[in-house]
Amino acid sequence: MQRQIIQTENAPAAIGPYSQAVRVGQTVYLSGQIGLDPQTQALAGDSLESQARQVFSNLAAVAVAAGGDLGNVAKVNLYLTDIAAFAQVNEVMKFSFDEPFPARAAVGVAALPKGALVEAEAIMVLDQAS
Repeated sequence: MQRQIIQTENAPAAIGPYSQAVRVGQTVYLSGQIGLDPQTQALAGDSLESQARQVFSNLAAVAVAAGGDLGNVAKVNLYLTDIAAFAQVNEVMKFSFDEPFPARAAVGVAALPKGALVEAEAIMVLDQAS
């Protein structure tokens, strides 16, 4: 099956040897996004909430570039430097995704790139017509 590389200027440029997303058939694998502002490549504030909002905005931009939106996301993996902040990220997710919500995992990690507080990656499944 052929792979299609997804790239958009509406999300931060990759900070390593990876693509923003890869589409294989109707499945799109969205790389992890931290709360970088796509224009400045700097973190969108020091708070977990501001970074989480930017994380989901970045994922949304990549989803659109791939021909879908966050409503097509089937699975989200969250990485938090403070697992106690889980409830805060839940609140941000409520504004980013509609019900029924995607499947999700949340993992506490020691550190994230660029000192970020939260990172999220996703798997999206597009309709056959997309």
